[in-house]
Amino acid sequence: MIRVVLADDHPVFAEGLRTVLEAETDVRVVAVAGTGRAAVEAATAEVPEVAVLDIAMPDGDGLWATARLREAGLPTRVLVLTMSDDAESVFAALRAGAAGYTVKGAGPDEVVAAVRAVARGEVLFGQGVAERMLRHFTRAATTGPFPQLTEREHEVLDLLARGLDNPAVARRLALSGKTVRNHVSNIISKLQVVDRTAAIIRARDAGLGGVPGRS
Repeated sequence: MIRVVLADDHPVFAEGLRTVLEAETDVRVVAVAGTGRAAVEAATAEVPEVAVLDIAMPDGDGLWATARLREAGLPTRVLVLTMSDDAESVFAALRAGAAGYTVKGAGPDEVVAAVRAVARGEVLFGQGVAERMLRHFTRAATTGPFPQLTEREHEVLDLLARGLDNPAVARRLALSGKTVRNHVSNIISKLQVVDRTAAIIRARDAGLGGVPGRS
């Protein structure tokens, strides 16, 4: 029997996931938590095989909880189940000690399979996450422009170079306006240019935005 602790600060989602998992004969949910701290307390008390954690939670997020479980030396393995599929979040989860990472858009069968895989000792990425990670490493292995930028910053810069404004970038990437503004600020800083216009010019010179690079 795979004993599972769930942690998500959206009760409706958590209960729905609990129903999905407990429909399986080999899975039993032993606790449901709504915060990172409560997840750590539940896992410490129950010592389940798997803890399924969201990242964005109050009172200690999922990454904090993952690190605490690792530091405690518990045999519990963590599967991160969250909305974010960007490379930065995946790497942060792996550094914290997660054994698996998938997104909330995954189907019920995929989530159940992920729980079983993590319980068996496998390291698992959901399909969408695996595809994004493959693109990340493929890009990192090439001599593409601006290696100092993250994958997400590359995506934002490419869309800026295509002529999209911040609201359009936010819609395209399903990000908040504030997040896009932060990415633009980081891009300007990392490229050491004075403003977004200069960043766009550099991007287009490098071939981003569908514009051939200049020699």
